[in-house]
Formats: sequence, C-alpha cells, structure tokens
Amino acid sequence: MTLVLIVDDVRPMAEQYAYDLARVGGYETAVADGGAVALERLARDPVDCVVLDLEMPGMDGFEVLRAMQQKGIETPVIVYTGTGSYERCVQAVRLGAYGFVDKAEPMERVVQEIASAIERRRLRLEVGTLQRRLGESALLGRSPAIQKLRDVIARVAPIPSTVLVTGESGSGKELVARDLHRLGANPSAPFVAINCAALPEQLVESELFGHERGAFTGAAATRHGAFEAAGRGTLFLDEIGELPLPAQAKLLRVLEERTVTRLGSNRAVPVEARVVAATNRDLEAEVAAGRFREDLYYRLNVHRIAVPPLRDRATDIPLLAAQFLAATCARFGVLPKRLSGDATDLLMAYDWRRNNVRELRNAVEQMVIAADGEVIRPEHLPTAIAGDASRRPDAPAPESFQEQRAEAERRIIVAALERHEWHITRSAEALGLADHASLLKIMRRLGIHR
Repeated sequence: MTLVLIVDDVRPMAEQYAYDLARVGGYETAVADGGAVALERLARDPVDCVVLDLEMPGMDGFEVLRAMQQKGIETPVIVYTGTGSYERCVQAVRLGAYGFVDKAEPMERVVQEIASAIERRRLRLEVGTLQRRLGESALLGRSPAIQKLRDVIARVAPIPSTVLVTGESGSGKELVARDLHRLGANPSAPFVAINCAALPEQLVESELFGHERGAFTGAAATRHGAFEAAGRGTLFLDEIGELPLPAQAKLLRVLEERTVTRLGSNRAVPVEARVVAATNRDLEAEVAAGRFREDLYYRLNVHRIAVPPLRDRATDIPLLAAQFLAATCARFGVLPKRLSGDATDLLMAYDWRRNNVRELRNAVEQMVIAADGEVIRPEHLPTAIAGDASRRPDAPAPESFQEQRAEAERRIIVAALERHEWHITRSAEALGLADHASLLKIMRRLGIHR
C-alpha cells in the first residue's frame, strides 16, 4: 500500500490530516513531528510521498528539502502551508518539492497532487530502467545499420587518433562522439563539446585555444580554451565545416604539434585531448570549392564514421518513439501514453529528411501535448507526418485500418528496395528481416514489383 508521511511540528494537526488523507485517498499514513524525525524515517523506511510543513521550529521545511537533496533521497514532496505565502512555496519547489497545497484546501485536491507526484516519480524510474536495459550507449536501436555503427565505434574508440563523424542533421553525431569517449582510454576525463557554427568569428580562436589577460578588449582574465579544458579527454568539434579558414589553419597546427598558444601569449602549452569532428556537409566538395583546407580535411579524416539517417533504420523507430514517449511524459508530469499501431506505421513510413532523430523527438513532444487520452492515434501526429504526400499519386487514399496499415507497409518496403537498388538480400537485411525469402513473401502479399 502507498505510504504517505505527514511532517508537521503540531502533532494533533498532523494526525488529523493523516486520518483525513487515509479516509479520502485510501493511503497508509504516518506522522513525523519534526524535520529530523522525518529524515530518519525516510532513511529507514520506503515512503512513497511526503506532505511537508514549511513553518517548523528547529529544522524547517526548507532545511528538510536541502537535506533530502544532499542525501540523495528522491521521495516526492508536497509542501502544505497555512501562511498563504506563494513566494515561499515557489522557493520550496525550486529546492525540489513537486508542488504545494494550502492546508485549507479540500482533501480531494491533496489526493490528486499526491497521486500525480507518485506517478511522476514512477515514470522517472521507468525511464531509468529502460535506459539501463538498453545499455549505456545512447544510440538506441536493433537494426543492422545501428548494430554496424556500434561495432565501428567499438573498434575505433581505443585508438587515440582523430575521428571524423559524418551524417545528416539530427542523426546522432554527438551521441557517436560520446560513445567514442565512453569506450576510449580516458572515460573519466572531460568531454568538451563545441558547436563551431555557433561561435562568433571573432571569438573562435579564444574559445578553442584560450587567451591571456588583456589579449583583447574585454579579456579581463586568463582563460583556458577548449583544448586545455578537455585535458586528456575528448574535444568534440561539431559542424567543423563552419570553421573560418584562419581558424582552420591554427587548428591544423595544433593537431600536428599537439600544443596550443593562447591569444596574447608566445608560450606553447601541450595538449592531449582527442579530437572528434562532425559535419553534415560534404567536406570533399567544400575542399574543392576552397572553403575547407585540404590538409586539415585529411588530418581529421584519419578514421571516418558515417551515421545512418533514420530512414535507413526504420525498424528502430518504434523503440526510439517509445523511449521518447516515456521520457517526455515523465518530464511533462503526465500519465504514460502509447502509440497505436497505425500511428507507428505512419512514423515508420515518414521520410525524416529534415532532422532525423531530433525531428522524431520533437514530433513525440507534439503528440504528447495533442493527445488527451492514453493512446496516440494518427490524428495526433504532426500534419507533416500524418499527411505525408509520398503515397503514389495515382493510388486512392486508403480508408480502413487494414488499408492504411498495408499502404504504410508498402511504402516502407518500396523505400528500402529503392535505396538498395532493388537488391533483395540487402533490402531484407536493412529492414531487419530474417532472410530474402521473408521479403519476397511480403512483396507478393502487397503486390510490389519493380
């Protein structure tokens, strides 16, 4: 049974509150008449929720919340107060309380707050369990494409040389860099990420290589750059293709000499960080156009890892969507939701060319907001996905659920076949099917032919 702990220095009031809460909400209740007693009980017994008074002598509610944070006690807390001080309640929420109620509010309202707090914590635990079950890698999926990517990362990670990660926007290039760091020689060292596209041109060198005090207007103190900050860890340079040509020349020198010279200094500082660069551009074309240094390109391209786009691993979409759903519901504090079969089919049939996995995550957030009930259906999907116009122009729009499912399945199969030039075996592998015979059977059922 759910146990709720009432913490209030006025014991008769706390006992009456506990009695009313048990009567209305059906909870098992206990009382602590001070902050120290409450912390002792929380350390000893499994408590599902705490109803905490802020105004107590000795250790007040704020101190209890701070102590819970320091001790790592994650039991959800509802603050209740009779002072009507909204500012103090907000302060308590900033210290980790889930919410607040007035002591005069109806008990039904308190029961709702408690139920919501308990459910939110359950969702967080569920997300954590799912993450542990899927492994430490943030690259989710079981498709052949993602398994091949993990194998490449595992081979390259122990080698302390530069890596160039290529792939479309939103496909997971930073996740690849983090896995290279996690599986590398110094996983406990810093992982420093720099988005080259977001750096103002006049500050690029300062951010990467650091500066001395007085090196330029506004340089009030000596500052270590990203190379020094990364230590013996990993420096991830995202959108490397956006780096200005002067900074490219200095970056090449750092990679070759393994030293940096801060702006305003003549002293070379040794650096040991491993560099992982990423881009969604065709760097060979950038070299040919004179926008990227050829020598830097070859210096970065010691090991190259290509991240597959989401449309090349459509069989991973249900798993990714389920993960994003659980995380989004927990973050928004709403009841868990699930995708209907036809909504899943539409997600798998969509092209995902704009932002890949990032677009899927954003779509899931929109779906959670749009769906009032437990099940997310096609009408809750963003218009761009639900109304995808990639269906054959001469085909009538499917009406029944079975027709919609067959049409979505047909689009997935045809897309895979076209990507692999209608090579049946390679297409079957990309779709995660057992063998080419399985794909041929589906093609016959759906009437698919070249």
